[in-house]
Amino acid sequence: MSDDNFLPFAMPSITEEEIQAVVETLRTGWITTGPKAKQFEEDFAKFIGCKYAVAVNSCTAALHLALEAVGVQEGDGIITSPMTFAATAEVIHYFRARPIFVDIDPVTMNIDPHKIESYLSSCSQRRLKLPKAIIPVHYAGRPCEMAPILDIAKRYHLAVIEDAAHAFPAFYGDKIIGTLGDITCFSFYATKNISTGEGGMITTENEEWAERMRIMSLHGISKDAWKRYTAEGSWYYEILAPGYKYNLTDIAAVIGIVQLKKANALWRRRIHIASRYHDALKDFAEIEVPEMNDGCSWKDGSDQNGYRHGWHLYVIKLNLETLDIDRDRFIGELKQRRIGTSVHFIPLHIHPYYRDTFGYKPEDFSVAYKTYKRIISLPIYPGMLDSDVEKVIDAVTDVVTLHKK
Repeated sequence: MSDDNFLPFAMPSITEEEIQAVVETLRTGWITTGPKAKQFEEDFAKFIGCKYAVAVNSCTAALHLALEAVGVQEGDGIITSPMTFAATAEVIHYFRARPIFVDIDPVTMNIDPHKIESYLSSCSQRRLKLPKAIIPVHYAGRPCEMAPILDIAKRYHLAVIEDAAHAFPAFYGDKIIGTLGDITCFSFYATKNISTGEGGMITTENEEWAERMRIMSLHGISKDAWKRYTAEGSWYYEILAPGYKYNLTDIAAVIGIVQLKKANALWRRRIHIASRYHDALKDFAEIEVPEMNDGCSWKDGSDQNGYRHGWHLYVIKLNLETLDIDRDRFIGELKQRRIGTSVHFIPLHIHPYYRDTFGYKPEDFSVAYKTYKRIISLPIYPGMLDSDVEKVIDAVTDVVTLHKK
């Protein structure tokens, strides 16, 4: 917390352990991609239980490499959600491909599988070119309905590339996110559930794709290019394809190695905060708390269907018809009470680029737009004290009480 008693929306969970690990890495002289990046990949693959993990410098890079690996080309269509960050759709434009937005479920705020099916069925009936892939976004850390999405993808021969920037570690049934789709992309940005400052990871079971993404992440240079600077390496290398500069440094990787060991503990703290918010706010008619099915266990964050929410975000929805202020004013009232908040997300189709390029109107994806107008993301990060959590609850309830109709 800052000196003016303002509670920030998010803070990374960095301790002396991470600092010491970075110092030790700096002293080795190996600060770019090297043995620590390799170890982070191996540790992450073991944690997830997947065959291959490729460390990169952002989730954006991960998504770009994934699309390249599955063969996306100019003119291809990629289905995704409008309720996501810029990166999910912008990487599609890197290929001169076309993002195809499909509206969200009003409860989960994840992409609606029924609407994916409807879109693809319409394409088939009209004999239009089918999309190349689906990018489901696990909004706030809640897993998408992956069973129907994977079934749809199989029937229509589409690749599934999961945007799991919010979803580590989250589970769909008994499977951890990172083992379901063809390729899964994670973020280790400063505010994520584990962080390397900037960074990302790609997981897959496909050896060919893993090797392609590894090569393309470092200029298209032949395998293990970093070993050129080790005793076992050689000065000789070959450029196999015009690649990118997406490699993760050892400085960042060593932070990830330490954070990964704490991942479950950090996650449990997020669950604890989410449970406290839930208990305190669920009975207010003016607020909808994140939906959890009956039988939810706040001990491990799972519900009766086996879903385990990553709780990267805790997003409330205001029932605006019961209040005499709008969402923006509500955020302003919380700020006056020294509480930092955010909004996730401004739907992509109402941003100027997508609006002007594709002629979208807000109502084109009406569920996403209407949901956006009433959502607020509350602070939820492991460094919050119990007193901080109570401060947020007090502020929210105070604003509700003051402005309910």
